[in-house]
Amino acid sequence: MRQRITFLQDPADSIDPSKLTVTSTSISTPELTAAREERITFGFDELPQELYKVLKASHELHIRWAGEKVFETRAPLVARLSPGLHVFYTPLRNEGSSEFLCPLLKKVFGDLDCITPEKSFTTLPRDRFSHSSASQFYSPLPNLLDFTSYLTHKLCPSRSATTDPTCLPRVQALSSASTLEIDFDTISHALTLTAYFPPSTQSLSLSKPVLAPSSRMEIGILSVEKPKEVEELSLGGFLAVLGENTKPSPTLFSFPARHHPLPLSQTFVSGFVHPTGLHPTLQLNITSKTPPLDDRACSIHAHLTLPRAIFVDKYQLSDPLFLASKNLAKIHYITSPVDLEAPAYTLSSWGSSVLLELAPPTSPKPSTNQGQQWTSQIPLHLRYLPPSTNTSGLSHLDIPYPILFWACTADEGSKFPINPFDRVNLGYDGLFGPRTLFYHLSPTAPASLSSSTGGVGGGGGEGGRLVNSLEVPVLDLDRSRYVEVGTAVGVLLGFAWVCWCLVGVWGRSGYGSGSGSGREIKEKEKEYKMK
Repeated sequence: MRQRITFLQDPADSIDPSKLTVTSTSISTPELTAAREERITFGFDELPQELYKVLKASHELHIRWAGEKVFETRAPLVARLSPGLHVFYTPLRNEGSSEFLCPLLKKVFGDLDCITPEKSFTTLPRDRFSHSSASQFYSPLPNLLDFTSYLTHKLCPSRSATTDPTCLPRVQALSSASTLEIDFDTISHALTLTAYFPPSTQSLSLSKPVLAPSSRMEIGILSVEKPKEVEELSLGGFLAVLGENTKPSPTLFSFPARHHPLPLSQTFVSGFVHPTGLHPTLQLNITSKTPPLDDRACSIHAHLTLPRAIFVDKYQLSDPLFLASKNLAKIHYITSPVDLEAPAYTLSSWGSSVLLELAPPTSPKPSTNQGQQWTSQIPLHLRYLPPSTNTSGLSHLDIPYPILFWACTADEGSKFPINPFDRVNLGYDGLFGPRTLFYHLSPTAPASLSSSTGGVGGGGGEGGRLVNSLEVPVLDLDRSRYVEVGTAVGVLLGFAWVCWCLVGVWGRSGYGSGSGSGREIKEKEKEYKMK
C-alpha cells in the first residue's frame, strides 16, 4: 500500500518549515491552513474478494463522487463534476460486462437503481478520442455513509489496532470529503482511492504504521506559484517521505495541466424559470463573458447530467434562431438514443448527459463587472413519473447542477502527459481534443435566486446545496379512486344511453322493418330490365 497526502495552501498561508516536526515515522505541526488530498494505492492482494472479481473482468473502472454542498477548490485540483455518483466503465475485450458490477455498487454505495451495465449504463463516444471509457452510469448520492460503513467492515478489520491504528479514523473522516475518486485499469493493476477535503485550518499529525514496513507514505505541503507557460501549473513547498526523511525537502516544479482555475469572481448560478410546468427552463446566470485567454480560441460550455425523469430535445435545439434567442450556440453531444415519449418508469437506463456550447451576448466591452453579467436558458422536458401516495399530486425531483467551463485550444506543439494531479474520465473531457485547456467557473447555490433575477428560482439551494429542485405533478393514488369511480360511471352511462337509443329505434320500426323496401327496389330493377 502506498499513501500520498498533499496539503494545498494559498500563498498567503504558506507555512514556515521551522514549525514542521519531522521524525523517521511521523510529521506534525500545531496549525496548518490548507486543502487536503489523500491518495491511497492498493494492490490486488489487499482488496476484498468481491471487488477483485469485478476488477478482474474490467479493462478500466473509474468511480467519481461529488458532494452537493458548495465547496472551494484549490489548484491544481480544480476540475469539477455535477453532484452525485458517476461510474465510467470499460469491460475486458471479448468478455462482456461484469455481472457483479451493479451488485457491488449497491453494496458499497447503497440502494442504487442499477440492474446490469447493459441495461442501466449508457454508451460514450469512444471513436473520437482513446481516453474515454465505453459506458457511463449516474445516480444521485447525497453522502458517503454507506461507503464508509463498507470500508469499516471490509477494510479496517484486516488491519488491527496494532498494525494500522489510523484506518478507522481515516475512514470515518471520508464523511467530510467533498469529492471521492476510485480508479482501476489493467495497465497499473492497482486500485487508487483519492479524496479531496476543502480548505480548513487544522493540526497536522501523521505517522507511518510501525508494523507495516512495506507501506510508503509521502507528505507534501505545496502552494501555487506563477507558471512560466500558459499551459502549465507551478507548485512550490516541501516534501517528505516518512521513514526516509528526517526533515522536509524544499521543492519547486511545473507541469502541463489541462484543468485551470479562474478568479473567484467568475461564478454562475443555475435555477428554473417559474412557473416550471412539464417543460421547465433552466436558466444560467453567469458573472462574466470575458474568455480567460485573449490569444487563443475559447468557447464557454455547459455539461448537464440529467436523471431519466428529465431530458433535452436535440431536435428543438437544431434551430439557429431559437438557439440565439436563448444565448446558446450549439449542442455538441447528447446521450444516444433518448426516447422523447417514454414515461420515466418504463426506462432502465440512468438518464442522459448533454454538452452545450453557450453564446455570450455580443456588446461593447463594459467598464464594470455588472455589465459583464449575462444569462443563458436551456429548455428541458419532464417525463411522466410513477403515481404516488401522500404527495398531494406532486413529486419532488432534484436535478444536479451543471458544470460550466471555458474550453481553449493550447499551442500546436503542446503535450499533456499524466501529471501527479491529473483528473481524467470526467464525462466531458473525452468529448474534446487532447490539446484542450479547461477553465472552470465556480458554482454558487441558488439560495436567493428568486428575489434577484425576477421570476427565476432554484427550488433548492437550502444549506448551499448544488441542486435545482422541481415539484412535478403526478397521479395521487389517495385521490385517484374518485377518478376511477367517475370514469366507470361515465362509461356505464354512455353504454346505457347507446343501448336505450337502439331499443328506441327497434320499438318504432320493429325488427326487419327495412325488408319491404328492399323487395320494392328489386321489383323496380326487374321492370327496368324488361323494358
